[in-house]
This record gives sequence, structure tokens and C-alpha cells, in this order.
Amino acid sequence: MTAEPRVLSGRYRIDELIGRGGMASVYRGYDETLGRQVAVKVLNRDLANDNAFRTRFRLEAQAASRMAHPAIVRVYDAGEDSETYPDGSVHPVPFIVMELVHGALLKDLVADGPVSVDDAIRYVDGILEALEYSHRAGVVHRDIKPGNVMVTDAGQIKVMDFGIARAVSDSSSTVAETTAILGTAAYFSPEQAKGEPVDARADIYSAGIVLYELLTGRQPFRGESPVAVAYQHVSEAPLAPSEVNEAIPRSLDAVTLRALAKDPFQRYQDAAGFREALDATVDGKSPSKRKVGALTSELYGPNPRQAAETARSLRQLSTDTTMKRTQAGPPVAWIWAGVGLLAVLLIAVLFWVLTLRTAENTVPPSARIVPDVTSMTYERAATILGENDLVAFRIDEANGDVAEGNVIRTDPAAGASLSPGQRIEVYVSEGEETAIVPTLTGLTQDAAEAALVAVGLEMGTVLQRNDPSLTAGIVISVDQREGATVPVGTTVNLVVATGRVVVVDVTGYTIEAATRELEALQLIVETLADPNCTASPGGATVASQSIAPGEAPVKSTVSLAYCTGP
Repeated sequence: MTAEPRVLSGRYRIDELIGRGGMASVYRGYDETLGRQVAVKVLNRDLANDNAFRTRFRLEAQAASRMAHPAIVRVYDAGEDSETYPDGSVHPVPFIVMELVHGALLKDLVADGPVSVDDAIRYVDGILEALEYSHRAGVVHRDIKPGNVMVTDAGQIKVMDFGIARAVSDSSSTVAETTAILGTAAYFSPEQAKGEPVDARADIYSAGIVLYELLTGRQPFRGESPVAVAYQHVSEAPLAPSEVNEAIPRSLDAVTLRALAKDPFQRYQDAAGFREALDATVDGKSPSKRKVGALTSELYGPNPRQAAETARSLRQLSTDTTMKRTQAGPPVAWIWAGVGLLAVLLIAVLFWVLTLRTAENTVPPSARIVPDVTSMTYERAATILGENDLVAFRIDEANGDVAEGNVIRTDPAAGASLSPGQRIEVYVSEGEETAIVPTLTGLTQDAAEAALVAVGLEMGTVLQRNDPSLTAGIVISVDQREGATVPVGTTVNLVVATGRVVVVDVTGYTIEAATRELEALQLIVETLADPNCTASPGGATVASQSIAPGEAPVKSTVSLAYCTGP
């Protein structure tokens, strides 16, 4: 007798296994509530037992579920079930429910060697199209690689696992731990390899690695361990793709090398710029080999391999005792003339130093030399100056490098010669100059910037994020605690509302389920009966919607039509 299929959260039926990775297993599944096929990704047990990871995983999956784009595998839901082991213990089973895509992984396509130039450009263009959309929504993928890209049976690109890499990296303290979960460091950006904060340009770098692999059939950096590969990402220059595969146009050399720049500011600054450069290679002129070499030097510095060869050659020449001179040395008269000139210079310098020291020591008997009182407390400094018949005059000044109450400098400075009783201005540290972070949440972006400037703070980056309850330009959050005391000049980064929400495709949903889905986005829902089409036997289901899936202004009205005909 066949065992009953497992159903997660009383809704998602688990069918056959269709894939397995380092993080999770993927099953073909069926949503019994909405009556559609889905893919269900179930986390491996070692990750499922980490409470911090489960929380981050759920939040990131929920963020990814708000993205609706043809080049992105949709995330429908994220949840957690439980499993009872034979010993009676109960363990969590986190899962995400995704769109079921029929096709092949890009890593399986490139496993047989490089693909055609046209296919490589088309595949990477699809990846960049997905990244362009996700970056606009404020989501950085962090793990772009062929194993996270599907090519459908129709040849369309579908990028998956948005947000999951962030969940992994936020729960792992080292590169080694993170790569153990992600499976490979071959697609890391240099800033990821160094454990630095990353932004959308890290995805640009990883897409450049994918382009390189599609063109050449191999990754630009390979090593025996993830740490060795990470070191190469940070320190070594890649070969131009055409040096690996001569069939590649040099125009693609320039594009690929630019995407793989170590410095994020030298890469394409967004996915749109990368796409434009790729498009230009189709009909554009190829740069010369010399120009590609100049670009490599600009992005990566001198060729490390060439530098090593040069150093090795110099060492060989310096230690080779069989080499004979082929040019006579300088005449003996020149040597003696040089020795004489050097002796004259040494005598002149010695005479100048002795004269200078004598002049410095010639101080009038009544003069007072200003002592060095820097870093002392003002009280101690004033006492020492008084002992030298000098009068201290205190001037307070903000300074973040010298402790509050200590002397920063004096005017005149230490070593100056003064008459007795002369005033010395003593600059004393008030400590670091600070400002209070004003309340910015709920203000417009312009008003927030004005509020920051008014207290001496600077506005940093501004990220756009969809929020169904806020109009465009309203500040959602800041990266500094409002009301906190921070140094003057501190940069404050903002997250502001786009004024838009992502409308999902609810065709085929019941009217009740569709209304719940859209009203959760604070959209206004209208229902329209259509007597010209046949009613569904299982109840009223959505036949069409007035706003197509994708972004729409907040508070928009969506009309849902359902069939009522015989």
C-alpha cells in the first residue's frame, strides 16, 4: 500500500524530488488551496535547526515574494512545518513555495563547455534584466551563479533564490562558513570575499563571472579551496576571455573585464549600464589587443605574472657569476673628482648645521621658551606656563582626537622665544563635536535632507522600497537611531517609498482569495460579473484583472472580472 503524500502546513502536497543542493531539496508540489502546481524548497536539517537562520530565511523569502517579473522565479509563500524523529523529538521544517519552472539549470548547459557568443549574451542579458528589477526594489541577490539560473524550454531566463544568500551571510561569520553553505566561492565579488558590506555592484561582478564562464567554459579564478579562490578575486587579474577562447570578439573582452573590476566604482554602476554595454558589442567595433591590455592595466594594475617573470630575471642576473662585463668602467680621474666633490659637500653641510645650532642657542637672558604642554590638562599646562613667567589664556575648541579638557596646541607654539609675562593662547579640547539625529521617518526626502543639513549631518545613499501605505518620496527608515547623539558630519542613509506596489497575477484565484491578496497590498478591489463567459463549477474565480501583474501606484483600484454565464 502506497504511503500518503506529505502535506506541509495543511496546504502544500509534496510529490517527487526534482533537485538537491547544499542548502535544500526541491520537490514538485501541488497547492491544494489554489489548485496549481508549485515547486517546494525544503531546508536541510542542519540549517533548519538554526533559529537565527530560520528567522532571516523567512523574512528574506517574504521580501522576495513581493517581486513579480518574467525573469524572476516567483516566490509564492514561505512557512514552517514540523517533523517528528524516531526518537520522539520534534524538529522544524522551514520551506518556501515557488513557481514551478520547466527547463534546465544554466550550470548544466555550461558543463559541456562554452556556449555560443549569441547565447552567452542572451543569457546574461536575461540575468541583468532580473537584477535591474530587483535592485530597483531594493533587493540584492548576493549569489548570482549558473546554479541559480534556469533556462526555460522556450529559452527564457529565470533567476531564483533572491534573498536566500543574504539569509546565509547574515547567519555565517566567515567566508569559509558561508561558502560551505553556498557551495562555491567562484562567483564572489572581492568585497564579499573580504567580508565587507555589499550593494548591487556585487551582483554586477557575479554576473560578469557568469558571462566569462559562458564564453570560455571555465571560471576566471580557480583554486584548491574557497579561501584560495577568494584570494584571487581580491588580488589577481583575470585573463581576457579571448586569450582562453580565440573565437570570442575582443569587444566582449572589454565588457567582461569592466564587470570584473576589483574596485566597485570601476565596474558598471548598475545592471542597465551592463546591459547597454553588452548590446553595443553586437554591432560595435572590437578594440585592439593593445586597448584591451590598457584596460586590464587600468582595472587591475600591472600584470602580476609579468611582474613575477621580471623579478625572477633580475634575481638571476644578480646572482650569475659567469656573466662578464661588456663595457669598461669609468676613468680613474672621474672617480677621484667625484670623491672630492662629495667631501666638499659634506664639509659644507657640517658647517651649516653647527652654525644653525649656535644661532638657536643664542637666546637673550631675559627670554622665556614656550614649553610643550600638548595633551596635558589645562590646569597642569597653565601651572607650567606660569612657572615660566608666561600667562595662559584658554580657548575651547571641538576636537575628536584629543581627550576633553586636554591641550590641543598653543599659540605661539612650543619652542618659541617670548618676553616674560607674554600671553599664550592655549587651545583646549571640548571633545568631539556632536549632533542629534532628527526625526526623519514620515518626512519627504527633501525635508529629511534639509533637517540633516540643519544639524550638521550629511545625507548618504537613498534606497527605494515599495511600501503600500506610503506615497512616493516619504522616508520609511534611516540607518541611524533617531534622537541618537552622533559626530557632526556623520552620513545618514535613507530608505524612501517608491509610491508603488507589486500587483500579483490573481487570475484563477477564487474571488475571496484574490481580494485578500490584493487588499493586503492596500489596493482597492472591485468585482465585476461577466455573463458572457461560463461560470466555474467550483465557485467564482477571477477571469481577468484590470491591472496587469507588475508595479502600480499605491491605493490603485483593481477590477476583478468573474464568469457568471451558463
